[in-house]
Amino acid sequence: MNTTAEVYLWGTRVGIIHQDLDKPYASFEYDSEFLKSGIEISPIRMPLSNIVYEFPLLSGEPFFGMPGLVVDSLPDTFGNKVIEQWLISQGKSIKDFTAIDRLCYTGKRGMGALEYVPASSEMSDIDENINVSEMVKFASDVLNQRKLITLNAQEKLTYSQLVQVGSSAGGARAKALIAWNEKTNEIRSGQLNLDENYDYWLMKFDNVAKNGDHGLEDVPEYTLIEYAYYKMALDAGILMSDCRIYSNAGENHFMTKRFDRIHGKKVHMQSLGAMAHISYKEPRLCSYEMAAGYMREIYLPMKDIEQFYSRMVFNCVAVNQDDHVKNISFLMNRSGEWRLSPAYDVTYSYDVTNKWLSAHQMTINGKKSNINLTDLLMAGENMGLKKKKCKDIISQISLVVSDFEKYAEELNIREKTFCDIKKILDQNKVEV
Repeated sequence: MNTTAEVYLWGTRVGIIHQDLDKPYASFEYDSEFLKSGIEISPIRMPLSNIVYEFPLLSGEPFFGMPGLVVDSLPDTFGNKVIEQWLISQGKSIKDFTAIDRLCYTGKRGMGALEYVPASSEMSDIDENINVSEMVKFASDVLNQRKLITLNAQEKLTYSQLVQVGSSAGGARAKALIAWNEKTNEIRSGQLNLDENYDYWLMKFDNVAKNGDHGLEDVPEYTLIEYAYYKMALDAGILMSDCRIYSNAGENHFMTKRFDRIHGKKVHMQSLGAMAHISYKEPRLCSYEMAAGYMREIYLPMKDIEQFYSRMVFNCVAVNQDDHVKNISFLMNRSGEWRLSPAYDVTYSYDVTNKWLSAHQMTINGKKSNINLTDLLMAGENMGLKKKKCKDIISQISLVVSDFEKYAEELNIREKTFCDIKKILDQNKVEV
């Protein structure tokens, strides 16, 4: 059981995090040498200072007592289930596995560039090709809490790979951090330092039993719908990393190229929720206008705020209501300059019966639903955009989304599926 971890960025120690076993929250202190760098790695709630940071109000989910600087490194829903199965297989106690233990388990394998010492996964990275079909099977086993017993040699290899590549990616759905050689179609662990023939991707698995989020199981063709939305978003002016469909054994896995890796080098990343200490588990703690305010606070250029406005409009018109604060991130270069990351998790997300998906997670002009042209224009004005620019953005996005059927047909999405979605899109049209 770990109570203390050192936090590193690009080989430099930035600080120490500690949590007493009888205390529900941790303390963090910047390293005195790192303070001299002047680089703000979490500028909103944890600016460089020689004080000891403690945040008692972050004791519950999703922070688990951890300060925002490190919380994006904590395994999320699927990652925690992978870890819990691994603990059981090792004969270890889940209840004694603390948040700092989870950071140490992540070690060097997390999203972004932060690393934790001591790394405690007790497992070296496996330099073998990944069998995607076998990994999907094990992901189903994990989500359904099936006991992983009597495994043969190949199954043990695949399960060990899932523990390594599936526990560090965020989110509730089954996914893995992989390295893909497009020329040979080989897939290996995304934790390995490989040659230039490999690029680093996040793969969301198709056809995993009980896969989903917010208590809902994914509908068939979920990955194809997300890919259709990716194509539609690009045409609507939304900046995204390259995405692909990896078809294998009748399954269509969604892949997105990692933007926290550039030529294999790690990029520091923080979600809005982590940076501003806002829980994504509680809907509507943050508005889009507030988010733009935080962007100004970290000196994002106006073109990033304009891009963020476009994403807000797209989420509204295309009915992506899983638009919470963990789905907005920022990237920092080695000079300490912040920019808006590419968009991600851009897909159709709506369910009238669901607490989270029945309305937007972030408000627009004080509203969570029934967003109209006036609301979008008022939000744009609040963000500092001119009315004509806002109208142009709304017109372009509305035109693209009105043609959703074309994107669905290109991917052979079933008629019933795209008709059900199209019906909701038509109900959310914004006339300019």
